[in-house]
Amino acid sequence: MRTIQMTLDENLVKAVDRMVKRLRTTRSAFTRDALRDALSRHTIARLEQRHRAGYAKRPVEETEFNVWENEQAWGGQ
Repeated sequence: MRTIQMTLDENLVKAVDRMVKRLRTTRSAFTRDALRDALSRHTIARLEQRHRAGYAKRPVEETEFNVWENEQAWGGQ
């Protein structure tokens, strides 16, 4: 693990300190989790954008998924 120095505004530090006390964790652990969550959200957003761009470039054709209609199990039939 590596130690880094960060500059944060006082209100943010106070809010984090209240939260880590409530969660019974440390600033470092809380910050690591927050950074992992942020990285994950950004990765998902980037992948979703690529997905949208792909469908914009090549939209679904009207009958593209018709082959699966007979495969659906609706139960009770």
